[in-house]
Amino acid sequence: MAVRIEEKRNDLEQAEPARLPPSTVVVDVESPPWSVATKSIVSVVGLALAALIFWRFQDLLRPIVVAAILAYLVNPPVVWLMRQANMSRGVAVVLVYLMLLVVLLVALGVLGFVAFDQLIRLANLLPDSMSEFVALAQRQLDATLQRISLLVGYDLRGLAQYIDLRESAQQAISLLQATLRQGGTLAATVAQTTISTVATGVLVFFISLYIAKDSPQFVQSVSDAAHQSGYRRDADRLMRAFLRIWDAYLRGQVILGLTIGVVVSVALGALGVNNALGLGILSGVLEFLPVIGPLIGTAAAVLVALFQPDNYLGLDPVYYALVVLAVMILIQQIENNLLVPRIVGEALDLHPLVVMIGVIMGASLAGILGAILAAPVVASIKLFSIYAWRKMLDLPPFPDPEPPPKPKRGQMGWGARLRLWRIQLSRLTRRA
Repeated sequence: MAVRIEEKRNDLEQAEPARLPPSTVVVDVESPPWSVATKSIVSVVGLALAALIFWRFQDLLRPIVVAAILAYLVNPPVVWLMRQANMSRGVAVVLVYLMLLVVLLVALGVLGFVAFDQLIRLANLLPDSMSEFVALAQRQLDATLQRISLLVGYDLRGLAQYIDLRESAQQAISLLQATLRQGGTLAATVAQTTISTVATGVLVFFISLYIAKDSPQFVQSVSDAAHQSGYRRDADRLMRAFLRIWDAYLRGQVILGLTIGVVVSVALGALGVNNALGLGILSGVLEFLPVIGPLIGTAAAVLVALFQPDNYLGLDPVYYALVVLAVMILIQQIENNLLVPRIVGEALDLHPLVVMIGVIMGASLAGILGAILAAPVVASIKLFSIYAWRKMLDLPPFPDPEPPPKPKRGQMGWGARLRLWRIQLSRLTRRA
């Protein structure tokens, strides 16, 4: 009897949905697609919110940007350790950051106090030298206009008010003082180990460590998101071009800055220029300001040489400054014609005028960090703008074929390489 009652109950439960009215039956349907207007509204609102967040928290974004740059720069040694030692990415990242910390502490211990002292001297010396130079140039200009007025019989001294060098010099002094103040403040705060500097350094260090560890997952998530919408090929190529721009600029400028800093320090030290180490550090740092930076570094070295009391070459200050100018020009020519094409290449593909405008705009928007990152940001905007423009005109998104990838080096470990070299050496000795 109980079995029959259970069977009837099951039959009623199976038939129950059929008795319900159609309005109460739950039917799974696909989510309807958004209209063009909805997509446009969401895009505009999203961009507005992103701009508002960026503007509101721009001071907090600077440590994050610095941390991301540091993580990007240490990626090659991390990958090298992963290949050579067959270790996980997390362990490789921790080892690289520990080695970087040791190198920084040793460098600060060896050169920190000397470099800091020379930077402070430059910060006090260069503005005074610039003011003296401008006053001297203004007097020479007035005297020249007076002599020309006597020759032509017409008073031209009134033109001097339209050729006022003091205002332009004051702007250059302000920029130079800001640059030196950045370096001097950083050195001072690091030397004094203030709480704010330590906190900022620790924050940047740990944010950079996490970015370096999880950056492959981020890149993969971007690629997967593009794959869902059918744009994986475009996204992969844009990502490769984007990384090529930033790789060439960041690593290239670091290499150029270190190279120029060492070369300028050695060259000016050999010529007997005062504060040669400080001028070398200044020239190396200014390498991160494309086009404008090397000019400021050269002008600083020439000014120091011009107003130096004496020199072991026994030259007149003007001729001594000309010798320093010739050496700085030679260094810049070697850099532009030999180093830059091999280190940076044509990854940015920007006209120097565009770079200069970008540096000025970046400095006005985000200070020294904006000026440093102006060139790759402008190149990235150009990359995505060309893609969007060609897509809107229904043209092929990439007009030029993608450059072939660089051949990868062998992935043999050092042990395998040593064994290979030993075998090759034994073969050569047998033949001999």
